[in-house]
Amino acid sequence: MRKTLLVSMMVVFYTIIGNAQFLEGKKDLQTQDGYFKIHYDESADKLYLEVDKIDQEFLYVHSLRTGLGSNDIGLDRGQLGGSAIVYFKKAGNKLLLVQPNQNYRANTSNELERRSIEEAFATSVLYGFPIKETKGNTFVIDVTPFLMEDTHGVATRLKFQKEGGYKIDKNRSALAMERTKSFPKNTEFEALLTFKGQPTGRNLRTVAPDASSVSLVQHYSFVELPDDGYTPRVFDPRAGNISTSFLDYATPVQESIRKRYANRHRLIKKNPNATVSEAVEPIIYYLDPGTPEPVRSALLEGAQWWNQAYEAIGFKDAFQVKMLPDNADPMDLRYNVIQWVHRSTRGWSYGASVTDPRTGEIIKGHVSLGSLRIRQDFLIAQALMNKPFAQSDANYQPMLEMALARIRQLSAHEVGHTIGFAHNFAASPNGRASVMDYPHPTLQLKNGAVDFSDAYATGIGAWDKVTVAYSYGIVPNGMAEREYLNSVLETAEKNGLRYITDSDARPQGGAHYKAHLWDNGVQADKELENVLKLRAHAISNFSVDNIRTDEPYSVLEDVFVPLYFYHRYQTEAAVKMIGGLDYNYAVKGDANLKVTEVLDAKSQKQALASVLKTLKADALMIPKDQLSLFPPRAHGYYRTRESFQSKTGVAFDALGAPATASDMTLGLLLHPERANRLVQQKALDAKQLGLQDMLELLVKETLNSNEKDAYKNEVQTTVNYNVVKHLLNLYVHPNAIPQTKATVKFVLRSKILSSLSMSNANDMNMIDQIKKTLDKPETFKVIPSPKIPDGSPIGCFQE
Repeated sequence: MRKTLLVSMMVVFYTIIGNAQFLEGKKDLQTQDGYFKIHYDESADKLYLEVDKIDQEFLYVHSLRTGLGSNDIGLDRGQLGGSAIVYFKKAGNKLLLVQPNQNYRANTSNELERRSIEEAFATSVLYGFPIKETKGNTFVIDVTPFLMEDTHGVATRLKFQKEGGYKIDKNRSALAMERTKSFPKNTEFEALLTFKGQPTGRNLRTVAPDASSVSLVQHYSFVELPDDGYTPRVFDPRAGNISTSFLDYATPVQESIRKRYANRHRLIKKNPNATVSEAVEPIIYYLDPGTPEPVRSALLEGAQWWNQAYEAIGFKDAFQVKMLPDNADPMDLRYNVIQWVHRSTRGWSYGASVTDPRTGEIIKGHVSLGSLRIRQDFLIAQALMNKPFAQSDANYQPMLEMALARIRQLSAHEVGHTIGFAHNFAASPNGRASVMDYPHPTLQLKNGAVDFSDAYATGIGAWDKVTVAYSYGIVPNGMAEREYLNSVLETAEKNGLRYITDSDARPQGGAHYKAHLWDNGVQADKELENVLKLRAHAISNFSVDNIRTDEPYSVLEDVFVPLYFYHRYQTEAAVKMIGGLDYNYAVKGDANLKVTEVLDAKSQKQALASVLKTLKADALMIPKDQLSLFPPRAHGYYRTRESFQSKTGVAFDALGAPATASDMTLGLLLHPERANRLVQQKALDAKQLGLQDMLELLVKETLNSNEKDAYKNEVQTTVNYNVVKHLLNLYVHPNAIPQTKATVKFVLRSKILSSLSMSNANDMNMIDQIKKTLDKPETFKVIPSPKIPDGSPIGCFQE
């Protein structure tokens, strides 16, 4: 027994001595003091961390410093990943990195009540670190294996996108020490991770020099949590905020257990009693110095617009935009950053934030702006202008000005997300009241020419000032916070400002008739009429002088694409009026906001008349003079996803373009949810537009039209095939209710079959299709039209 005890004591003794001497035994360690003290052993490529904060929570964030450059795969430079509150916990000879469960809490001083919630829901141990050395209450661990994990989920993303199976190759991975640094309140780490695998998709092959070996730099941040000087602000669905939510089990039974806070930066007046005051700490955003001019100036100007909204609530210079210092790391959580991100194709820009999960306080805003979107806006202007390069190839300034105007708005838009604001897609009918809408260029015909002078709005919008006042406004002395917040929103409502966000604004599924992406005008259908006129005018003027000297005609075809489909977004907006609803995120006690009502019958019928014009041969046929401009593609200038697709081989497909455009309209118009709403609204109000009314008018304007010109007739026949196809698809669609199916069947039999002739080849083919599908619905398969070229978002993909 004594011998066993002696051996055990010796083991413990030598373990303690060994632990105490671990760092001393390392030569030439590179040491940095900071929030966590770090030691780098270059000879072993190991990074050691001194942990003196046991059971003390901090914020952990991972991100990507470098990207793949593929919008489709979605792994971009500067992309923020997950963030979590974590803490180190000692367990035997290990330190565990533990993530407590922030979704379920008990905000109470009752320790036992808090513990009951903590024990009721799972926590997550993110990693276990063997203790290398113990120095009193400080423990030394090797964080290298932790940093070498695929925390950002690169391999998972590649697999999900069907690009192949990949895993980290440790022999080709290493710590990246250039930006591994420790500061008083944050410690930043980086690692170069190399993923090896066999590529199975095309996207990865297009961006990686060797698609079997893909290397990215992953960034990690350990950050001190903010102090308790921040007061959360309640989330209100009317206010347009992005929110943080959780369940608080300490809530009295009579109150809601779900708590929601508006995400926002901390902003406090230096002089709380002054009408106008500087901030204790202003919100400062830093622009990527790698952004070229004139884009750099445009981004700085657009982002700075937000200061107008902060001035309106009594702050002086509270929102600032500067260039990022040369020695600063854009991934450092101390900096709010606007990055200029390159990809191989057009892609989304986006604004993301790191927030304190406890309160919704924004700690870091990070904007990623796709560099190719400015070129798409330039292309749109190039297509719409009348012979811009007739006199000189240097006549690019008008196109550049429109593109830069869009970039200013884009900068403000994405920064808006990072200061806490969601999309407002009901802003465009109110004089472009928010930069948080998606703007379509506002163009007009003046004196026989397209006027570009008011293409995009300038400055912050009226609605944006409302969201800033709600989120950052100082509550007047003597007024309850809720009273102040309600007054901000109710004043906005009285001024006619509206807020409707994403799911309600989407063209398929969304039902709000005033909320849409990329639209303009107080009434969407009237603006569609204007857009169709402007489009027809620009098409008639389109010529070889829409490209520069020495450019092949294949480039001319690519310039023509955004012009031909210029009406696509306004069509989507006008279609939403059919079966459309008017509603708000109303709350009890707010008398200004209507809850919900169906759009009146007159407006719906007018919208339908406008939409049906997008299915007429006159609107869809490309004039013969313009068709002569589009020869087979030149060598080296092959079709891409942004080109017209062709079913005529190398030749330009003159019927494919109308097939694609009409397919877009019909897919929206005959969407099963819209059809179901039309059935319902007719049942509730006999005067309303019903599904049968809409279908009969559709048939009248398409299948019953009679075109004499052979070319125009073939274009209309192409549209008619799509009408039949989409009606049959609606008939067999699983989301169509029985009444919808019955109505479609009735129209097919009584209105279409009766009007078609077996003596006409196309009519006979449609008759056969209809009868076969009605007899055996399971045999129907949608025959796709040529795919519409990429275009959403305009000027760029998934804001």
